[in-house]
Amino acid sequence: MSPETRESGIGPMVSDAGLPIGAVALGLVIILLWGGNLVAVKLGFTAIPPLWSAFFRFALGVSCLAVWALLRRIRLWPFATEWRPLLELSCVFSFQVAIMNWGVSFTAAGPAAVLQSTNPIFAALLAHFFIPGDQLTLRRILGQMLAIAGVALTLLHQNPSVGSPAPLLGGVLLLGSGALLGGRQVFSKTILQRIETTKVVFWQMVFSLPLFAASGAVLESLDLSRLTWTAAAAIGYQGIVIAGLGFMISASLIRKYRPSLVTSFNFTTPLFAVLLSVVLLGEPLTVWLVTGLVTVALGLIVITTGE
Repeated sequence: MSPETRESGIGPMVSDAGLPIGAVALGLVIILLWGGNLVAVKLGFTAIPPLWSAFFRFALGVSCLAVWALLRRIRLWPFATEWRPLLELSCVFSFQVAIMNWGVSFTAAGPAAVLQSTNPIFAALLAHFFIPGDQLTLRRILGQMLAIAGVALTLLHQNPSVGSPAPLLGGVLLLGSGALLGGRQVFSKTILQRIETTKVVFWQMVFSLPLFAASGAVLESLDLSRLTWTAAAAIGYQGIVIAGLGFMISASLIRKYRPSLVTSFNFTTPLFAVLLSVVLLGEPLTVWLVTGLVTVALGLIVITTGE
């Protein structure tokens, strides 16, 4: 057994047969938390621009994970063989979050959540080629076609507004973010078999901080005098609840189980996000949005259940 394996406690991979009740409960908790994430992102943009928002979010997340690692006595400093995969993962992570934030800044939170939830489509497609035993079936292909139809309905029936200045551009960016998120989940699956979970989540955020700070300094104007309690709470939610707690639980599940199973509850995320966007942001609940949401959800159910 290698020193990396001894240090991290990574043993033989847990069976991919299915999700036990405990994992199902954790998955549902994550989905509930993620349902409020894009709403919090939108609220944070009232004072902090997209790239700087990501910087503050992950600075908080890094702090939470550092405390967690200290309490659990988890070694965070990578071994020599771990630096390259951690850096590669962080590059994908940083770009995915950046275009997600840009996408949300151009469109409403409700449609954004529906479009971002497409990541299981891409995870299932990529897992077919890169994860042994996680192949596409006719059922999953049909589910993907159904979900894509829902995406088209959502993407093509948005109207520009104060909170949604360029919905088509935002939608395209969010689809790209969904694709990168699906790819990152599959990539994480291979890395998390070799590197301790906390270390993976911690360093992907640490490496992203200088990238977000540098790009924010060049491309955006940061005026902290505009910061309100609402925006500060939204950033805190993204950093502590999502980047800290949420990413840790999600990465732990991906390490143990098939990516397509871990994402099996994702169809409920846009439901919570749409409801919260209506209640907290006052966004309209249109027939097209509901139709797209239901169609995408049905497609994701088909993709992530059954064989």
